[in-house]
Amino acid sequence: MDMNFKRAALERISGNTFTEGNGVRLLHKGRESFEAIFRAVREAESFVCLQFYIFRNDETGTDLAELLKEKARTGVMVYILYDHFGSFGTPGRFWDELRSEGINIRASRPFKWSSLFHYVRRDHRKLVIVDGVKAFTGGLNIANEYRGFHLRMKGAWRDTGVVLEGPIVFELFETFRKTWEAWEGEAIPLPFQAAWPVHSSQGGDFPVIPIFASSAKGRRQMRKLLYYSIDTAHESIHLTTAYFTPSRRMIASLEGAVKRGAEVNLLLPGESDVPAAYYTGRAFFTRLLRAGVKIYSYQGKMLHAKSYIFDARWSIVGSANLDFQSLRWNDEGNVGILDTGFGNMMVDVFEEDVRHSREINEDEWLRRPLREKIKERFFALFRRRL
Repeated sequence: MDMNFKRAALERISGNTFTEGNGVRLLHKGRESFEAIFRAVREAESFVCLQFYIFRNDETGTDLAELLKEKARTGVMVYILYDHFGSFGTPGRFWDELRSEGINIRASRPFKWSSLFHYVRRDHRKLVIVDGVKAFTGGLNIANEYRGFHLRMKGAWRDTGVVLEGPIVFELFETFRKTWEAWEGEAIPLPFQAAWPVHSSQGGDFPVIPIFASSAKGRRQMRKLLYYSIDTAHESIHLTTAYFTPSRRMIASLEGAVKRGAEVNLLLPGESDVPAAYYTGRAFFTRLLRAGVKIYSYQGKMLHAKSYIFDARWSIVGSANLDFQSLRWNDEGNVGILDTGFGNMMVDVFEEDVRHSREINEDEWLRRPLREKIKERFFALFRRRL
């Protein structure tokens, strides 16, 4: 395999550096992400940091809240950072009960009448850090649909995450700490920093790089990294995203990849909780299909994953979708793993998802109902706000 992806180039474009000696465990089946989070929090001895776009007061949120209260009573320091817009429906009394147990809570990007436009910018990151030893990031939120809580649910929404150990955990903690203090949270004490682990206890030696964006510069670097990844891949591209509202540049990059001989695969939801984004993405299917891009419509439970694999070597997992909201407006959190073994695992997961999907055929697609075409063209007019 021609090793097109060089560490130096990825570091230069992203503005971050790789760390070595990390353990990475892929989470993608049913409730395993929640099981991993709850287990890590239950074992916490010093501190827990949680950052989520949505943190609801449903059964899932309440279960986690009760566990966090229990840990706080034993002396574990707990910090919760939630997005104001994403968690708008969570009542104040829920947060007040947590605060009464000594839990530290802040809201990121709160609503202000003096700057209404800025409310479109949201903190979409998902991050859990426990004792500086273990970190979780991915696409899920704290809510029933992501956990598949109720028996009447067919299953949890299809999501992807990773559990990380090793020096990357400190890098992610530093990202959390800076965001926490930016929203006027009190400084987080670091009595444990001198003993911060330098290698993973779960084995593995994965090079991992943080790809977190919380500024115009950071989002620009994230976009450049994504386009560089598409433009550099020569063998295969596997893209899984919950929301797909492509820019002209993205479409051109995907077309260029096919012309270079790369196999380009795009996995999208068969149904969506955001109809506007769903129809906007479909407005570009004809052009992509004619270019040779393979498009799959996931037929299982709601697809909410965000994972991108290039030449089965360079992988990105996290919260960023392939839409304008993620790439232009939101604060997003991802990690990149430069490893063929991990890349092959990611491709295996993609292929498993494809077995639960329907490939969109160009001839069949062109015969779709007129009302569908009208919806697509209408919502595509607003794609820069989706």
